[in-house]
Amino acid sequence: MALFAGHSYTYSIMRYLVTGGAGFIGSALCHRLAAEGRKVVVLDDFSTGDPERLAAIRAAVTLIEGDIRDRAAVDRAMRGVGTVFHEAALPSVARSVEDPLASNDVNVSGTLTVLESARRAGVRRLVYAASSSAYGDTPALPKREDMKPSPRSPYAIGKLAGEHYAEAYFRLFGLETVSLRYFNVFGPRQDPRSHYAAVIPRFITAALAGAPATIYGDGLQSRDFTFVDNVVDANLRAAEASGAPGHVFNIACGRRYTLLDLLAMIAAALGRDAPVPPVHEPDRPGDVRHSLADIAAARAALGYEPAIDMQEGIRRTVDWYRQAAAR
Repeated sequence: MALFAGHSYTYSIMRYLVTGGAGFIGSALCHRLAAEGRKVVVLDDFSTGDPERLAAIRAAVTLIEGDIRDRAAVDRAMRGVGTVFHEAALPSVARSVEDPLASNDVNVSGTLTVLESARRAGVRRLVYAASSSAYGDTPALPKREDMKPSPRSPYAIGKLAGEHYAEAYFRLFGLETVSLRYFNVFGPRQDPRSHYAAVIPRFITAALAGAPATIYGDGLQSRDFTFVDNVVDANLRAAEASGAPGHVFNIACGRRYTLLDLLAMIAAALGRDAPVPPVHEPDRPGDVRHSLADIAAARAALGYEPAIDMQEGIRRTVDWYRQAAAR
């Protein structure tokens, strides 16, 4: 066994598969694993992922271009793998509302294909990227894992179905599965260009360009934003924690901020006195009003602690986008 530098958890020397490894969170995982000298396999079809996110570590990863719905491609990527980080998905609530069939096909059928391939390949553990959208718009805060889910969009339904499939594969077949419900992840390498892009990269690039920031709604909706390095740490812990298989954990910071708060923090990180003025558009179908996580279960079972708070995460993210804009 070997130690991740600066952490108390251990992991064995093995091949790690990251599905969606050219995506935002998946690439962050790949960078951490490569920095620790791990053997990393990436499976990605590049429909939403960008191979440039892996350019700096390209020599350290085995890259397989393929779709998670393609059983042959998944089986090929799974050979000799001990741990799977299943990050591949068709993202965005809004996209799923526009095209529910595609969202279900990738996020449910694709996940089932990955689970079945992992089972047949004798994989030790699979960590699944679940979503806080499973909670829906239930008024009770903070959100706890024992609350009844109330998904409001095809994306949320598909992510919740993936959790149930993961638990079933643990109970029925002994494949160790852990589901992590991410809350609004942000950080470097997140794509701001898509119509479906997350709010933080859109706000930062608007601020850098001197353009207005589009807010869907009044801006008082709140989120528990989570810096990507915290999420990577949670995944690595979930891959090893002895009591984790068969369970679901919230991964967040345990604090919430409104979108107007977010604009002010970005302005502060840029050294400006006032935030970019917002332009308000109608609410989007399927979006929830408020989101806040209880992270006690992840603390207890995984030893998870969000090491990077919101302000520091925003500062690091703004610095990355500013440098990227200057290139």
